[in-house]
Amino acid sequence: MTAQQTHTPGTPVPCQSPGPPLDVVEWRRCRLREAGFPATLARDLARRRVDLHALLELVDAGCPPELAARILGPLDDLDAAEAG
Repeated sequence: MTAQQTHTPGTPVPCQSPGPPLDVVEWRRCRLREAGFPATLARDLARRRVDLHALLELVDAGCPPELAARILGPLDDLDAAEAG
């Protein structure tokens, strides 16, 4: 198994569709959910300009999803949270 793989071989891959491609945001949300991100966090991250592959690599390396999101999240979100 490679470091970038977030599922085990032989298991169904729900983010792949036999028909037309899924919406990109929906596909990103689905991948994040498969990697263990909580539903709300996955939805928010899927809509942002965050490096999906970097998030998945951090989680695959053992980083909790919430921490991976904080590490790769935009700094302006952190500044807004500290000001409020």
